[in-house]
Amino acid sequence: MASREQIGVVIVGCGTVGGAVAQILTQQADELTERVGVSMPLRAIVDVDFAHARELHLDENLFCTDLDAAITREDVQIIVELVGGTTIAKKIVAQAITAGKHVVTANKALLAHHGVELLSVARRRKTVIAFEASCAGAIPIISSLMGELACDRIDAMYGIVNGTCNYILTAMTEHDQTYADALSVAQAQGLAEADPTLDVTGVDSAHKLTIMADLAFRRRTRFEKIYVEGIDLLEARDINYGKELGYVVKLLAIARRQGDAISLRVHPAFISKRHPLAWVSGPFNAISVYGENSGHTMYYGRGAGDRPTAAAVIGDIASVAIGNTQRQFQTLNVWPDRHEDANQLDVSAVQCRYYLRLQAEEHPGVFAKIANVLADQDISISSILQHEPHTETDESVPMVITTYEAMESNVRTAVDEMNRLDVIKQPCICIRMVAEHPEQTGTRD
Repeated sequence: MASREQIGVVIVGCGTVGGAVAQILTQQADELTERVGVSMPLRAIVDVDFAHARELHLDENLFCTDLDAAITREDVQIIVELVGGTTIAKKIVAQAITAGKHVVTANKALLAHHGVELLSVARRRKTVIAFEASCAGAIPIISSLMGELACDRIDAMYGIVNGTCNYILTAMTEHDQTYADALSVAQAQGLAEADPTLDVTGVDSAHKLTIMADLAFRRRTRFEKIYVEGIDLLEARDINYGKELGYVVKLLAIARRQGDAISLRVHPAFISKRHPLAWVSGPFNAISVYGENSGHTMYYGRGAGDRPTAAAVIGDIASVAIGNTQRQFQTLNVWPDRHEDANQLDVSAVQCRYYLRLQAEEHPGVFAKIANVLADQDISISSILQHEPHTETDESVPMVITTYEAMESNVRTAVDEMNRLDVIKQPCICIRMVAEHPEQTGTRD
């Protein structure tokens, strides 16, 4: 396309990411036109409060409080939704699509809950929704799933997709900080929200997993059916015991084929220090994808932040401006609105190794009682870690057990039974242990 062609853009929501997008579009306009071959002028910034926009010294002639007027402008083809949430944002996106505009968004919650519905409407209106920035900031995981990986059968994905959690876990692992202290530092450095609930409970990661799994497995997955467990209840002593055993803990978003079904889960997991995801530290994200033909590919980078996320948004704007997204939307058969519901397994069907910590009385026969419970549930012990009591008056000591692979349902039953033993003084701590996914190139289930 000739460089003189103009594709007008409106940004709705000028927060951290919206402000960065506006800065790049205005300050780097000439360079973007030269690179892309199409001019992408920013026509308006819509918000109810422009304090942040003024802090960034954005052109006040772009400020607009009339959403309807901005969306219906004839010189605007792309609406960038950066409001967040699932209520007002959904109305904005639906309104833009109805007006015949293409949409770019970073809103993972919106797509996880309403993506299929909105994609269906966009298809009927012959518009598109682009959402690279929704899952992993600057990491091009969506474009990869819609690119070369779209030609492969994806067997599994393992991702560290929340920078806040990874920063906290890194601080707890490498600097012996408590969860509360690590969270406080993350908030002070702008790496965690004032209310970090969505991040630390794993919900944010589950939103992202829903979006990626839809594309990877060509099925409509249900966010509500994903097993979600966060890092907010992790204790530093378990992280330290894990280190002693040669493991680090990460919050993992996991999607796996199991026969004709799909297992989707988000939870903390111990992984070996040799695992490909073990070295991903601080606020960085990484996603390992295992394909039938491609084998293991890994995508690493900054998964959040104003500029990295803005870079993904700008990339989507450019892709829409030159028509790439439209061609993918019309041609590729990976979109969840074109497919049936996935057969999602309950977490009880998961099989993996487990870390168990019990606070047990210190006298003969205690371990035998614990071992009998595990044996009754067909759970084999891999290792035992038990330190001497700190003082002679200690009535109980921590006992750490790792298991060989076992069925989740059996482990849950065993944990309930062990908690009822009179020799167990505190509820058992159970953390899953995840091994690297095997590469099986060229084979099928």
